[in-house]
Amino acid sequence: MRYLLLGIISLIPLWSHAQESEKKFEIKPDLHFRTFWMSTSYPDDFKNDFALGTSLGVGTKLSYGEHWSAKVSYRGFLNVWSSEIWEPDPLTNRGNRYETGLYDLLNPEDGAFGSWENLSLNYQSEKFDFGIGRMGINTPWINPQDGRLAPTMIEGATFNYRPEKSWEISVWYIYRMRVRGTKDWLRPGETVGIFPVARDVNGQPSQYFGNTKSDGVTVFEVSKKSQLGKFELSHTWAYNLFATYWTQWQNNWKSKSGLTWITGLQFGYQHGVENGGNSDPLLRYKDPNDKNWVVSGRFGLKKGKILSHLNFTKLGGEGRWLSPREWGKDAWYTFVPRERNEGYKSVEAFTAYLEYSPNSQWSVYSHLGFHWLPDVSDFQANKYAFPSYRQLNLGVKYNPESLRTMDFHLLVMNKEAIGDQELSAAQRYNKVEMIHVNLMINWRLN
Repeated sequence: MRYLLLGIISLIPLWSHAQESEKKFEIKPDLHFRTFWMSTSYPDDFKNDFALGTSLGVGTKLSYGEHWSAKVSYRGFLNVWSSEIWEPDPLTNRGNRYETGLYDLLNPEDGAFGSWENLSLNYQSEKFDFGIGRMGINTPWINPQDGRLAPTMIEGATFNYRPEKSWEISVWYIYRMRVRGTKDWLRPGETVGIFPVARDVNGQPSQYFGNTKSDGVTVFEVSKKSQLGKFELSHTWAYNLFATYWTQWQNNWKSKSGLTWITGLQFGYQHGVENGGNSDPLLRYKDPNDKNWVVSGRFGLKKGKILSHLNFTKLGGEGRWLSPREWGKDAWYTFVPRERNEGYKSVEAFTAYLEYSPNSQWSVYSHLGFHWLPDVSDFQANKYAFPSYRQLNLGVKYNPESLRTMDFHLLVMNKEAIGDQELSAAQRYNKVEMIHVNLMINWRLN
């Protein structure tokens, strides 16, 4: 695919000479510099880690006339300064979970490397647009998850159709992916297991990494806007792994007093597909017999400079709800940055969000979440042996008016186990009893 795409892109300048004179060929450079400080601290017996990383994306957008464009970009990564994040924790012999994700998880000691990002040909009109090649993506279950030095990207094709202003239909086909925390472009099945694999349904270490077969993913989305809000439907089909059905309704209700009430409701259903990644049950990622459902809701209020909302999620069914952590963050309303609730048979979650934005430059926010999970000893229902936990996030965003191309984001997170749980060291390290700090700085030319 990439050789075909390179050939098409190389012909664009020739097309610009061959077509009518009013057609215009433009070149627009694109630069993105990102610096990320991350540190994780524990109260006593575990290994503390830190890392300062940078990445620089260099690219261009080639536009021809009103409809055609192509994007090309390359990103370099550098470990400026860090602890020995590639070394396991001495007490648990477990690897670092957070800081290593700034670089290449498949080669954690590689301090400098690069990767091609955008390499796409695009067409856009009033009614429809399409793209082919390497590009970004943002769907409920495959998304940028922009919590590291570079987002998750895909190689494939997309088509969007807008029959009228209130309707939009989108289709994605994903052939390969470069997931967050890696530099290589891999088939979907090859990406599953780059993040920790935890334990299988027999309580043994999972063996699906390197043994999962899935040659593609398709995503189908439909959205409709009306006076009653926005309704969205999506279907994610991961070949030979699973199918996830997702619906969401959201609406903001404005009152005469200046208040805006925020409401939202989500429903999801997931089942296994074919052999779940491998015909050998000991090597498979997903049990084909899994059938899970989820419901999530939101109720909030916006008044002037203050935004707040309460969220709940209930997950149930048979088997584990699985969506590769490599592919994106959770879609449900109770998602709190720096943790996911995936790999469980049941979840009950309640979160609260509060944001204060005094002006267009500053924003201060807080997440507070309570997440009740299956017992850590129940390996069939709790893949990661993760205890029920409370999470608190405090964040500050700053976008200076004098330099609109730059933004700053500070996030401090704390997680603690809920209740009086008897937890081993392995059930605490990387999971609870921590202070986790992120400082992100972005500068963009365009």
